[in-house]
Amino acid sequence: MRSTVALLLSLAISNVIAAPAKREQIMLLQGKPAGQQIVETAGDGSTRVEYQYSDRGRGDHLKTEWTLDAAGIPVEYRGSGHNYLKVPVEESFSVRDGTARWKNDSEQGERTLSAPAFFLPLNATPEIQGVLVRALLKAPERKLALLPAGEARLDSAGTLEVPTAKGPATLSLYRVSGLDYTPGSVWLDAEGNTAALIMASGWVSILSPEYKDSLAKLIEFQERAGAEWSLKLARELTHTPKGPLLIRNARLYDPRDLSVTPNTSVLVEGERIVRVAADAALKAPANAEILDAGGRFLMPGLWDVHKHYGDSDGAMDIANGVTSSRDVANNTDAFLDKVKRFDAGTEIGPRVLAAGFIDGPGPYAGPTKMLVDTPEEAIKAVDWYADHGYMQIKSYSSLKPELVPVIADRAHARGLRYSGHVPAFMSARQFIEAGADELQHILFVELNFLYPRVQETRTMARLTEPAAHAAEFPPERAEVRDFIAFLKRTHTVLDPTMGIAEDLFAGDPQSKIPPGLKTVAPRLPPQAQRNLSWGSLKVPKGEEHAYAQSFPTMLRVLKALHDAGVTILPGTDALAGYMLHSELILYARAGIPNAEVLRLATLTPAQVLGVDKDRGVIAPGKLADLVLIDGDPIQDMNDIRKVDTVFKGGKRYDPAQIERALGIVPRKAAAVATN
Repeated sequence: MRSTVALLLSLAISNVIAAPAKREQIMLLQGKPAGQQIVETAGDGSTRVEYQYSDRGRGDHLKTEWTLDAAGIPVEYRGSGHNYLKVPVEESFSVRDGTARWKNDSEQGERTLSAPAFFLPLNATPEIQGVLVRALLKAPERKLALLPAGEARLDSAGTLEVPTAKGPATLSLYRVSGLDYTPGSVWLDAEGNTAALIMASGWVSILSPEYKDSLAKLIEFQERAGAEWSLKLARELTHTPKGPLLIRNARLYDPRDLSVTPNTSVLVEGERIVRVAADAALKAPANAEILDAGGRFLMPGLWDVHKHYGDSDGAMDIANGVTSSRDVANNTDAFLDKVKRFDAGTEIGPRVLAAGFIDGPGPYAGPTKMLVDTPEEAIKAVDWYADHGYMQIKSYSSLKPELVPVIADRAHARGLRYSGHVPAFMSARQFIEAGADELQHILFVELNFLYPRVQETRTMARLTEPAAHAAEFPPERAEVRDFIAFLKRTHTVLDPTMGIAEDLFAGDPQSKIPPGLKTVAPRLPPQAQRNLSWGSLKVPKGEEHAYAQSFPTMLRVLKALHDAGVTILPGTDALAGYMLHSELILYARAGIPNAEVLRLATLTPAQVLGVDKDRGVIAPGKLADLVLIDGDPIQDMNDIRKVDTVFKGGKRYDPAQIERALGIVPRKAAAVATN
């Protein structure tokens, strides 16, 4: 029966491809229209797709064309346009006499094919995911080799009936493994057309207009399928001690005094630390599970204060020792459910504090439902977040400057902190004077020095202007010293996201790998490696020297900020876990002593965010959130990547097991293969 259904669906798909057709889909960011995708299929089987969207002055605009063989696999592909940062892109692929050849701005290769293989463009229009699913439905065992590398596998995840103007429609959900760390989702309609693509819990959606009113149901159904996968992973990879846990023979790092004490034992009962003492002074309870640290480095769990949680981020954080975090903008529906799963242990992930996202309406508005234009709307948005357990407000670039004090006052009255991107047409100093407690991104420190000449910071100017002029503002310059003193005097906190800055200002525009991930990237799934970078800025002719000096100057400013006593919190806004390590390595590269860098990543966030009663230190009464490092990050901050074992609330996680489950080559296995 199953084979008959598959054959009928395959025939239906073939008929759709063969018949001339034009389909228009809408692209939504947080449920709001942001662009469109137009798919035109000609009678000869060739397909043309144009995809464009606008996201705060950025966004892809791509025109692609392809031809498929009888198995639904591309044999000819061409694409052009610009990527998210408006950098021009060109891409081509062809199969001639059994040899596949491809070329884009970052890759060029060829391969003689002994079996069918599906080429995935680097700068693809979303429709190519539907093409892949249809090809997988025809493929033996629903598997296909991928080009340039990898393998895709397809699973059915059920059907959902949704209403349309023409009557009920049945949509099928498919999950594709091998493209990323967790399976991706694609919805097909009864004719085999791509009905919807929903990513990051509904942050991004591309779907046919007739299904827009059913988007919430599609997200709920898709999230449930993802939660089932995550639950299975959590059950397999979470190790709960049957009794007390005793960690012996550790070199214990204490961020309170920056000490490292050898021959130390830590006794854990349930989710909390009971006792910390010298090995000789702590007798093991009769029923204790004992872990010999073997003299390795034991430290409190790490923090990442700049997250936007997606499918695999929780597990990747834990695999890298991140046991606490702050999400600073997300879907207001599915995200809270994910945090509940983290807390319940039904999905692997850290302890998450939530910051609510607010912006103003307009062409550059951020992807949030909370767009406010009046004091009344601003107060209502703050109250909603406060009522739903958020601990902070983060505002964005399109917010009216006059609403900043309104939001700040209401947030503080409700016991919330207030931070954000500095709204356009005001400076960082004005933002702080109006009530902000914190700045996101070193970028806005640099933009403060360019104010009032640069005020429209909703466009690409907020990136290109600092790239061209940051080197003009070293820490020795008077206005830089003055602003640093102002930040210290006002107790302003900075979440600098230096790894993103390095990617933007010091990365290679032709590479898809950020500088901070070059040693990690080879271990990641082949397809995931291709889109790690945000996209480095293309250097205008004649500005090479200025661009080259921008990030080194930012590192010097970071060191000056730290030396002056400005509170710095490490956050990433990028690849979970691994990028946090890169962030800390950059702090050390800037000249901040390693022991102090580790304090910034453990105790400092707990203190600033008000949870130091339970976190930040390995001490009696604290939550047993611990990281065992097979190295010494006090001597070499690169050793922070050598995470051996992670505990969250006394439950143990093996990073290698998590990495294998996500398609990542474990660190030790990669080292053996290299040697």
